[in-house]
Amino acid sequence: MSKLFTPYQIKNLELKNRVVMAPMCMFSADTNGHANDWHFTHYAARAVGGVGLIILEATAVEARGRISEHDLGIWKEEQVEGLKKIVDLCKAHGSKVGIQLGHAGRKSEAMSEPNIGPSAIAYSDDYRVPVEMTKEDIKNVAEAFKEAARRADLAGFDTIELHGAHGYLINQFLSPLTNKRTDEYGGNAENRSRFLKEILQAIKTVWPEEKPVILRVSAEEYGEEGNHDVDVANMIKDLKEEGLDLINVSSGGVINVVPKAYPGYQVKFAETIKQITGLPVMAGGLISSPSMAEEIVQNERADFIFLGRELLRNPYWCLQAAKELRDEITWPKQYERAKLK
Repeated sequence: MSKLFTPYQIKNLELKNRVVMAPMCMFSADTNGHANDWHFTHYAARAVGGVGLIILEATAVEARGRISEHDLGIWKEEQVEGLKKIVDLCKAHGSKVGIQLGHAGRKSEAMSEPNIGPSAIAYSDDYRVPVEMTKEDIKNVAEAFKEAARRADLAGFDTIELHGAHGYLINQFLSPLTNKRTDEYGGNAENRSRFLKEILQAIKTVWPEEKPVILRVSAEEYGEEGNHDVDVANMIKDLKEEGLDLINVSSGGVINVVPKAYPGYQVKFAETIKQITGLPVMAGGLISSPSMAEEIVQNERADFIFLGRELLRNPYWCLQAAKELRDEITWPKQYERAKLK
């Protein structure tokens, strides 16, 4: 049996394999943040295809935290019903389901309210300058994450992922490139991670202890004065006791720089974070080859492989990968006539 298709358990979450669908924005919700038929079909198809864990796209914890006007939302009770339908559909086909809780901060393109951020620095000339957050703002956003976690539990999600990557609000506080504050939320790494720490402490009051918490990070910011993998690993290590169970390792998005990307270009960052923190990690980045995915988990460079674009191209990647790796996995009975021999 390949290691890629062996089960893994974190707290009460038992996954049937090590393949994770990365959160990818669909920009397909209505302007009130409600899920619709597109989401139901999109996510259920990947469950039918055999993915172990599906993580829903960045879902806004408040309206001004949306990346776009058509992001999914989890800032009000009425949004829970549609999210629960996604969960139920995916679980019916054998996948476990998580949701990425996010706030875009200075990178929000939703125009209903002013942008906010740790400091009044725009992402680029094409973005608005954010309003620097007061301590009351910080408290209110932490409360919004808490309420979002409560709603995620009501919807039946198996895990939540805090979006601390790609230059969105949590990442903006973590990065010295975007956080120029002079109070207890800025300056050294401990202060810059205080906002994340307070969010973790808040969600612990409502999120069940037996359900894991994932953190997605940009382990490399591609700016000389920004965070690098060792910096991020040490910040996570210091927060480990606040309830982090798994780290989803990505990179970039903090500043307007496009990294040189190639298959597996982020795996080395995942290795660093796994080694320094002792936490399990997800690795990815243009991975499409089953043999490459297998090598990464076999050599314990990471515990999970996340796939993004590849699962957009091929929802049934897992079924085909098992054949290439000479493994046996269960096909949907409706598809067994097409099973690869």
